[in-house]
Amino acid sequence: MTAEAPRGRGAGFPIGLTVAVAVALVILVGLGTWQLQRLQWKEDLLARIARLQAAPARPVGAVLDAQAQGGDADFIRVSAVCPGLASAPYLELYGLHEGRAGVRLISACRIDSARYGSVLVDRGFVADVISARPPVDPAATTPVTITGVLRKPEPGNLFSPANTPGRWYVRDIPAMAAALGAPRPAPVTLMAETSSNPAWKALVPAPIPAEIANRHLEYAMTWYGLAMVLLGVYAAVLAKRRKG
Repeated sequence: MTAEAPRGRGAGFPIGLTVAVAVALVILVGLGTWQLQRLQWKEDLLARIARLQAAPARPVGAVLDAQAQGGDADFIRVSAVCPGLASAPYLELYGLHEGRAGVRLISACRIDSARYGSVLVDRGFVADVISARPPVDPAATTPVTITGVLRKPEPGNLFSPANTPGRWYVRDIPAMAAALGAPRPAPVTLMAETSSNPAWKALVPAPIPAEIANRHLEYAMTWYGLAMVLLGVYAAVLAKRRKG
């Protein structure tokens, strides 16, 4: 009679399973750590926005000149006097606001700056259901005082549609400035908080989302939790193999 091979200790160590578990653990822990880093970034951003909401507006030219010397102009509240802004030529940039699709009207504003000759102004959002637009008179010079927030443009990605003369999808400041004939544009956009056309209510200034979600800690705990579950399953498999 052939002797039965011993079970338990005789079972081979699951090298393939161990490698797969190790790789999965590295990925899960890495994702959790990345979410914690995003949490720190989001908390800093929310604190900066909170300070911004109480900060007085500064002259846009002075802020941009300081930015050119190495400062950070992102999320700084500024004021600008823009000749003819209420009837200035504009470009239409695709956008979403409170769940509605539409466009944001982008115009150029000449500014008093040692380095820059103009800044692009995001005048606000117009829903797609509205076909009307503000009047356009390139010769208008009536000054409009705008208060708003400077924002760095977000780069496009592989899924961003191509910009066209009739509809823009990415804030390409050099190309937009060229299309509007704006000289020496600043590398940021002035997101208007006040309206360039107060009598035309369809144009809604929308510089910063009213609420910015911050669920990165929840996401981090989810990834770390999955890592713990994976370790538990792996330990149970090893224990079962030992018992045979």
